[in-house]
Amino acid sequence: MQLDKIVNVHKVLGDPNRMRILMMLSGGEMNGQMLAQRLHLSQPTVTFHASKLREAGLVRERRDKNHVYFSLQPEYIKEVFDASLSFIFNKGGESSMSVATNETFKASVLKNFFGKDGRLRSIPAQYKKKLVVLEFMVEQLSPGQPYSEKEINEFIKQFHEDYATIRREFIMHEYMYRENGIYVRNPREMWTKWEEVH
Repeated sequence: MQLDKIVNVHKVLGDPNRMRILMMLSGGEMNGQMLAQRLHLSQPTVTFHASKLREAGLVRERRDKNHVYFSLQPEYIKEVFDASLSFIFNKGGESSMSVATNETFKASVLKNFFGKDGRLRSIPAQYKKKLVVLEFMVEQLSPGQPYSEKEINEFIKQFHEDYATIRREFIMHEYMYRENGIYVRNPREMWTKWEEVH
């Protein structure tokens, strides 16, 4: 796991209310209203903190009529903390090296495939490079925000004319999901990870 992902999770957890939400959810799925009542917080405050936890991959959400239900992502939470311990106690040097190597590779790909105007010169043929490019593009979208197909097409056209191919790639590699013609950016931990491609 990349060091920046580990650090990001710890940053997100640097708020007592978010830790309390995770503790409440350890007992099972709860909706925003239930969390607000138990924690004596306003519903918008709970929604704000829950969205931060979702973006970090620590909770998942599902909608049921007028309620949004939240639940833990226990496997990912364990993975983050195992990676933290591993980094601190025995593999810090190796992790630092791999992070540096990955960042150099990513910077090189973005420099080669994007012009100074920000447009994509061509869709990379090499799988790993293509994932770097797709990730960079999808990072510009707001997590959790619904987009119509037209809006996604217009967004992609800022980078490249072949919006149909790129839109399909977003879905195939789980950067986004589509339901009833609406596109939403998936949590980062669901994305196909170019760092793991050899």
